Amino acid sequence: MVLLGTLINAVLIVAGALVGRIFKNIPESMKATVLSIIGLSVALLGIKMGFESDNFIILVVSLVVGTVIGEWLDLDKQLNRLGKWIETLFKKKRTDNNQISIAEGFVTASLIFVVGSMAIIGALDSGLRNDHNVLITKGLIDGFTAIILASTLGIGVLLSAIPVFIYQGAIALFSGVISAFIPDAALQMFITEMTAVGGVMILAIGLNIAGLTKIKAANLLPGIVIVGVMVTFFYIF
Repeated sequence: MVLLGTLINAVLIVAGALVGRIFKNIPESMKATVLSIIGLSVALLGIKMGFESDNFIILVVSLVVGTVIGEWLDLDKQLNRLGKWIETLFKKKRTDNNQISIAEGFVTASLIFVVGSMAIIGALDSGLRNDHNVLITKGLIDGFTAIILASTLGIGVLLSAIPVFIYQGAIALFSGVISAFIPDAALQMFITEMTAVGGVMILAIGLNIAGLTKIKAANLLPGIVIVGVMVTFFYIF
């Protein structure tokens, strides 16, 4: 089931939001410790994925060239700017206190859960390999984050599960359709190297969550496109 990982991710967000509304006073020390452990677990998943590469040249070149492009475009800054613009649109539509609470929770949570490299990598993994580990791991992170957000921003956080399901589900379905038109040998090579490159990105995300680094993980995303270019070159020549 291609959408299994996306579905679990959305369900965990809903569950986390509901728990957050029930338990509103979570100790800050507990939040920090659990978040650090989650970050280290995500980093471990990234390391495991990184070792799947069969061609270290593709891995390194894709990450270096992709990062240069990402830094040049400053994708991290652009995504943050997009988030602030969307939030501004919602602010203009507020009319009363109840709507303010729901809008803030919905927009804030949606931006956190949707904007990020883990959503793209996980959805591609689900669509191409039918492997949902990344999205399930992301769902656990999102679920815990939803507890914290819902305890302060309200029930609107729960509604963020809808754009998460639509966004990640669309990527998973689209990648699955595209795979039908690519030669099997080239597709398998791309999946292997894309998994490894994505693993390095997830390692960066995990270390960021644990508070050990401040890597702009979104700026690494063009590396996935470079993987496709390099795999095509290696396959043809």
